Amino acid sequence: MGFLELVSRRQSCRKYLDRPVDRGQIERCLEAARLAPSACNSQPWRFVAVQDPALKEKAARAAFSGIFQMNAFAREAPVLVFLIRERSKYAARMGGQVRGVQYNLIDLGIAGEHFILQATEEGLGTCWIGWFNERAVKKVLGLPWHVKVDLVISLGYSAEEGLREKSRHGIGDMSEVR
Repeated sequence: MGFLELVSRRQSCRKYLDRPVDRGQIERCLEAARLAPSACNSQPWRFVAVQDPALKEKAARAAFSGIFQMNAFAREAPVLVFLIRERSKYAARMGGQVRGVQYNLIDLGIAGEHFILQATEEGLGTCWIGWFNERAVKKVLGLPWHVKVDLVISLGYSAEEGLREKSRHGIGDMSEVR
């Protein structure tokens, strides 16, 4: 499919089928993320894809309990992918300080979107999740305290039928060509 069709098919999925995701599909999504550009080629990311049912359930329970309950739908997903932000290269950090921009967050977003677009190409549903219990996730996954887990992507076969109509600003409202 063409790129515009691909991005028009991407939508946030909040209902998943009870169907495992093939490891090869996950690896292709990770490869797409690996190929993402980053400031000064820092590649300040690490992805932890959890598909083992017992560990995934434990991580989901930790991530989406209590005040984070609104994202409990992600427990249904057969895979949870945790996006970990790492330090950028020195030049990117210094340039970011001068400009007041955290390039490693931008880079993580680009890599995450590469992951999600490949998942869409694979026929999988995803949802970006930023509201979760990071401390509990780090404990379950055995990650050190100083690591920053910024995002979770739920991944699996969508149980939702068809595409929803997208509510987006018009192209003239969000851009101009000079």
